[in-house]
Amino acid sequence: MTTVSSRPAGPRLRADASRNRARIIGAARETLVEIGAEAPLDEIARRAGVGNATLYRHFADRRDLLHHVTLSVLSRVLEHAEAGLHEPDAFEALSRFTHTAADERIGALCPMIADHIDHDDPELESARLRLKQATTELIARAHASGQLRSDIGVGDYFLGVTQLTRPIPGTGCIDLDQFLHRHLQVFLDGLRAPAPSALPGRPVSLDDLKRAG
Repeated sequence: MTTVSSRPAGPRLRADASRNRARIIGAARETLVEIGAEAPLDEIARRAGVGNATLYRHFADRRDLLHHVTLSVLSRVLEHAEAGLHEPDAFEALSRFTHTAADERIGALCPMIADHIDHDDPELESARLRLKQATTELIARAHASGQLRSDIGVGDYFLGVTQLTRPIPGTGCIDLDQFLHRHLQVFLDGLRAPAPSALPGRPVSLDDLKRAG
């Protein structure tokens, strides 16, 4: 898996401890998406099949756990993005990345816990920067191949994926999983060239999204 950590490596975990840590992060990811950022830690431990003491041996507190969940999700999505850069069909690579990134819960999870993590943390900043670069390159390759319509910017892509993968207020986001990939595919089909219609305005960049925020 792609490594994004900038911290010195600590003592190597025993195999069972490493498995417990991975189970806790995986269970936390699903629980946070289902319940929210304030999901009880004992519920996360229960779903991971470990005791509360085991959870706290790996993670000092909720903030520490959320940090590592976010880093894990970003790392997995980055791995998918960088793998796509080696695929021969640029648009299929972009499409596959879009669906796999949705499966990693990045659209649902990251906005939910944004207020609970340190955005200046060097690990997270490195992961975000590398993901931005890899995704931008995926889109540039699709443009260069002539398969992605020319009036779509990187910001257009991110905005569309974010909106489609974010839970609808007042609904259980887990229940919407059955529809997610269907509507992502409709979105991707709309990105293909030749464009059936002209879009209003100009292509949206990532800088445009920052200014709008």
